[in-house]
Amino acid sequence: MTPAAPPSFELLPGAEDSPVILHVPHSAREIPPSVRSDIMLDDVALERELDHITDAHTAEIAEAAAQLARVTPWQFVNRLSRLVVDPERFPDEREEMLTAGMGAVYTRTTHGAPLRPEHTDPEPLLAGYFRPYARAMTEAVRDRLAATGRAIVVDVHSYPAEPLPYELHGTGPRPPVCIGTDAFHTPDALTKLAREAFAGCGETGLDSPFGGAYVPLEFHGREPRVGALMVEIRRDTYMTEPGGPAGPGLSRLATALATLVDGAGAHPPASSL
Repeated sequence: MTPAAPPSFELLPGAEDSPVILHVPHSAREIPPSVRSDIMLDDVALERELDHITDAHTAEIAEAAAQLARVTPWQFVNRLSRLVVDPERFPDEREEMLTAGMGAVYTRTTHGAPLRPEHTDPEPLLAGYFRPYARAMTEAVRDRLAATGRAIVVDVHSYPAEPLPYELHGTGPRPPVCIGTDAFHTPDALTKLAREAFAGCGETGLDSPFGGAYVPLEFHGREPRVGALMVEIRRDTYMTEPGGPAGPGLSRLATALATLVDGAGAHPPASSL
């Protein structure tokens, strides 16, 4: 019997009156065999690459935060590695990471080695994984808008203590917690809530080494009732790098994330912040 394909993503329900979606796009290491066959790394090199590129334990942080929050947020979790597709990249020439071979479908590793053949046709992976993910995330945001009149997407990411060669903006500050913002979808009040929530986890910075915040394209720059914020956590604050086990810092970060969830959920709609 052919084993069932792993799910590409999962929407974990929260409270019906919660506008918050914790989005966890890069926490998984799973790669379907049909996708693995096109990757040019041997098993040892692939495991090493997964150690570097995976935002390890971020799904655990989000799950723990959801359990701690007074009003349970929704969780949208990618169950496949970003080496399958990266759901947060633009799927076209707008994506600046194309210069590093790391658009929606990666052709290069974190250290610049070939991952897929240079002229790989991305369309099968976009059709099979990227677009279904985008549609489901769009529907999740639309559902929160219908239920609560607003939606707040909080991206949960991590990054290494030392920059990797693929980073286009790796020379800037690397604080314990980086808050990524969007000029349209991240009001100052939401940024302030995040800074206050993570104050006990060390210094927080803005948009360095990674900036921006994820909003489905249907709403991006158009729908002010959709708020968005990215939380980037430096990995040495909660785990052994690269790809090692989580440590005691995880619970502290989950508590801080739950505080942000509660504050954002209780705040007025994004359009009035």
